[in-house]
Amino acid sequence: MLNEKVASLLNEQINKELYSAYLYLDFSLFYDSKGLDGYANWYKIQAQEERDHAMLILEYLKNNGEKITLEAVAKPDKTPNTLMDPLKMALEHEQYVTSLINNIYGEAYSVKDFRTMQFLDWFVKEQLEEEKNSEDMITKMELFGSDSKGLYMLDSEFAARVYSAPSLTL
Repeated sequence: MLNEKVASLLNEQINKELYSAYLYLDFSLFYDSKGLDGYANWYKIQAQEERDHAMLILEYLKNNGEKITLEAVAKPDKTPNTLMDPLKMALEHEQYVTSLINNIYGEAYSVKDFRTMQFLDWFVKEQLEEEKNSEDMITKMELFGSDSKGLYMLDSEFAARVYSAPSLTL
């Protein structure tokens, strides 16, 4: 059995990850409406990743005999207007998710829940990657996005992204 507070935070994180999937699916639809299929593809795949993060946490809780309570997933609360908006919103959101993961990790540490800490190590590394990807996308948009040929090349680059499920084993 997990510590009650740790289990509760993990259960809440399932909902947060599903919200992230909704948010990124919304960003995908935004870019789709702008004719940027590559950006739409990138965020659609990002939504799949976030859904898988929720499933990893769900399986971890299940494997530890914990009751899982699914809550309603909130509608995305961010409305992009410019091509840069989703990129900046995504970075802000990933920084928020990092703080949530760090909070859970800190709680697990405080009760010496080494198994959960080890499980969360993957998420800590993943958040570094998520923030770096967001920062890189912003930098590229700042450098090349105002030029139609540059934007076309970026869109083509993001169209090449393919989905690969997380390799974390429980």
